[in-house]
Amino acid sequence: MRVTAALSIAATLGAVQGTILGFNSGASDDQGNAKNQQDFEREFTAAKNLNGAPGEFNTIRLYSNIQWNTANTPIAAFPAAIATNTSLLLGIWASGTNNIDNELNALTAALQQYGSKLADLVVGISVGSEDLYRVSEPGLRNNAGVGQNADTIVRFIKDAKSRLANTALQGKPFTHVDTWTAWVNGSNKAVIDEIDFVAVNAFPFYENDLDNRIENAGSLLNSALTATEGVAAGKDVWVTETGWAYTGPAFGAATASVDNAGKYWQDVGCKLFGKRNIFWYTLRDANPDNQVKFAITDNLSTTPRFNLTCPANSETLPAPAPITSNSTTPTGNATGSSNQTQSGSSGSGSLSGSGSSSGNSSSGGSSGGSGSGSGSGSGNGSASGSASGPASPSSTGVVQSTGAGSFISVSLVNSMAMALSVVFAAAAWAL
Repeated sequence: MRVTAALSIAATLGAVQGTILGFNSGASDDQGNAKNQQDFEREFTAAKNLNGAPGEFNTIRLYSNIQWNTANTPIAAFPAAIATNTSLLLGIWASGTNNIDNELNALTAALQQYGSKLADLVVGISVGSEDLYRVSEPGLRNNAGVGQNADTIVRFIKDAKSRLANTALQGKPFTHVDTWTAWVNGSNKAVIDEIDFVAVNAFPFYENDLDNRIENAGSLLNSALTATEGVAAGKDVWVTETGWAYTGPAFGAATASVDNAGKYWQDVGCKLFGKRNIFWYTLRDANPDNQVKFAITDNLSTTPRFNLTCPANSETLPAPAPITSNSTTPTGNATGSSNQTQSGSSGSGSLSGSGSSSGNSSSGGSSGGSGSGSGSGSGNGSASGSASGPASPSSTGVVQSTGAGSFISVSLVNSMAMALSVVFAAAAWAL
């Protein structure tokens, strides 16, 4: 039985490795309202039809399985994905809670309703987003928000595997999304041991402790990927959030502009597309309160802000820049308190991380983030990570969001992972 499951996972990873082009998507829109099925369908359709894109962006990363502002209603992204034939990297929000029962209840309910129509679209299942970063030394220093330690994330992953073992998702690969600094922290090795591939959020834009000018973005990103691969034990490394802001305040030497966002796409994205599984941050912003904006289109137009066409022969990324992680001490226990959880927002971070949440952050994530959902992201602040969108509480009090982080911090929830982490927890929720 274990051999069969292992072969299934290997087949899934082999089928998608090097082929995924996707975006992050939160559970709420840029006004903080829950996205309905029509909203998701419009978003997924736009992603596939971008003028000049180097391929079809036909995969979406979610931060939560729960519809925004509900306890455990399946997210409307599920029927939208089926209607548009869009693949999904599922997200289970893992912070601010003692269990993931509501996430799993929503997912299993959706499987009962849609069966293989939904399951066949799933490329993987992510349990948590930047939770380890938020309880790490830099995360605590940057007020990144509520997170979880490695033991809890491992427990949640095992819980998810157990609940889904006899469903249509049996054999799908599992992962956890976090920043490179969280991955290289030896106290988190148990999480790497428990997952099938490693997912990292990396944002040179937020690496304000380094020379993070746009000209150095490629080498900084390569440093984050190289460091992550060094501890991945031979497992695939997926980029689950990266991008460059087109407007907003500067972070260190990084300036936000349409030209720089386009240059990051050309100089960095084009050297990754088709070679590594990647989810760009982002197609649409979700947090109206976030000053830092990453969306490559305006109002889901298929005409992007900048040229998406890649050169005929895109070379590899420049050599990694010399960087070291300042997160070497064991990660702590879940931090922060929350009487309510939000699901469905997202955010983005910096080289050191991304997430969602409003607040200040340095080398760990900046706030911003958009979307709805339960999760964490990065908040406004200095240094690493940003989220695009505010996370709003759900009826259950769980925050979900998606976020895009920097080298160090990653994304947080699903728009539900795309808002802000209050600095990280919220940003990820919004995306």
